Amino acid sequence: MPIYEFQCQECGETFEELVLGGRVEGIRCRKCQSEKVRKLMSACGFKSEKGFVSSVSSGACSGCAGGTCSTCH
Repeated sequence: MPIYEFQCQECGETFEELVLGGRVEGIRCRKCQSEKVRKLMSACGFKSEKGFVSSVSSGACSGCAGGTCSTCH
């Protein structure tokens, strides 16, 4: 299921939203309820036989600061 990251153009809040069918119309900011949001480019990950594989080549994932958490590698 696709989970996208959005940023509100009104208040600056960044949030994730599950988007079914690829339709991003009508997504509202969770903080201020504005519809002025933009979809952000974010890293994705894939589950393989060896576990979770991050698409980030630097070793750090978007979920942690140091790239040393167990979900990154």
